[in-house]
Amino acid sequence: MNIELFLNTLQAMFPDAKAELNYTNAFELLIAVVLSAQTTDIAVNKATKTLFEKYPTPELLSVAPYEAVEQHIKTIGLYRNKSKNIVELSKILVEQYDGQVPSKRKDLESLPGVGRKTANVVLSNAFNVPALAVDTHVARISVRLGLAKNDDSVLDIERKLNRKIPRALWLKVHHQMIFFGRYHCLAKNPKCQNCPLFDECKYENKEK
Repeated sequence: MNIELFLNTLQAMFPDAKAELNYTNAFELLIAVVLSAQTTDIAVNKATKTLFEKYPTPELLSVAPYEAVEQHIKTIGLYRNKSKNIVELSKILVEQYDGQVPSKRKDLESLPGVGRKTANVVLSNAFNVPALAVDTHVARISVRLGLAKNDDSVLDIERKLNRKIPRALWLKVHHQMIFFGRYHCLAKNPKCQNCPLFDECKYENKEK
């Protein structure tokens, strides 16, 4: 894959790509990303509307009963486990970080429900720390376009993309790759027939 062609194509297709989760601060972003695992941003936005109205701060969410939080997010997958995680991470924010979301990867990844992908999203979007989070969309199109191998781990894919893509573009390209995977190169029935990267694509089931 010609990386310049790839980046130019993403820019032409999705020049205004950005996070589609609704949030107004680092805490809301952190909670929204934790809730987004294995569900859609649309579903998360519907749930967080009332959740953030009721519990807008770590202090309030940290003392909320799990069952009460569940009522706000029960429409999304794994809601019971996620309820526990966001309450417990809020307690840690209050007790260890003065109610603030930490800006260091190690601290973020120590929080319940927060892995490398979530940490990358928070670091890049909330703190402007260059990071390229790899979700299912980013991983899928990386493999299809030959930027990574099918048996690569998520960390392998992230490292390969980081080497190929200029550091200053990591955040922007992350959003553009998500848009490309979410709205064009779908998991099922990708829009191969009008894809500008068709000739570069390694997807074995592509059809013109």
